[in-house]
Amino acid sequence: MASFLSFLLGEKKKTASVAKERLQIILAHERSGRNASEPDYLPALQRELVAVISKYVKINPDDLKVSLERQDNLEVLEVKIELPETAR
Repeated sequence: MASFLSFLLGEKKKTASVAKERLQIILAHERSGRNASEPDYLPALQRELVAVISKYVKINPDDLKVSLERQDNLEVLEVKIELPETAR
């Protein structure tokens, strides 16, 4: 609850922390809603992740895949990102 209040009050946080909280909110919202086999937010989430990651590393949008798997009462959001090799 404290992290949610900090989020609303605009406390400065690291990008990864903010992204994690946003994903948790999206997943909580989706769980409370319908029970679709593939949530409609996944394509938008994938586009937003590409935009954020592209600020730091040049990636091809096709190199990022987002999927949601359900097993019994467990949901797993999987994000696969193929990062370019660094020059040596």
